[in-house]
Amino acid sequence: MLNDTRVRNAKAGERDYSSLTSTACTCWCARTAASCGRFAYRLDGKQKQIALGAYPVLGPADAREQRKLNRKLLASGKDPSLERRLLSGTTTSGG
Repeated sequence: MLNDTRVRNAKAGERDYSSLTSTACTCWCARTAASCGRFAYRLDGKQKQIALGAYPVLGPADAREQRKLNRKLLASGKDPSLERRLLSGTTTSGG
């Protein structure tokens, strides 16, 4: 399980890497040492992921809470990424 100490001590490497928990919540460490919580999911046969927030603003406990909310959206047949965009009022245009 990811905890505050593991996220805080994660080091930047030559490549981007992630520490995956058993429940599809990750800590993503970039070459620039930025850590970001992400939630990976599959919807309609497509693999997707959504950024939950950056550490230390969003800690591991908060990321787990966000994961729980996103799983509820998936269970009801909604796309968490689309729901976030609808709530924030931003949409992408198809051109």
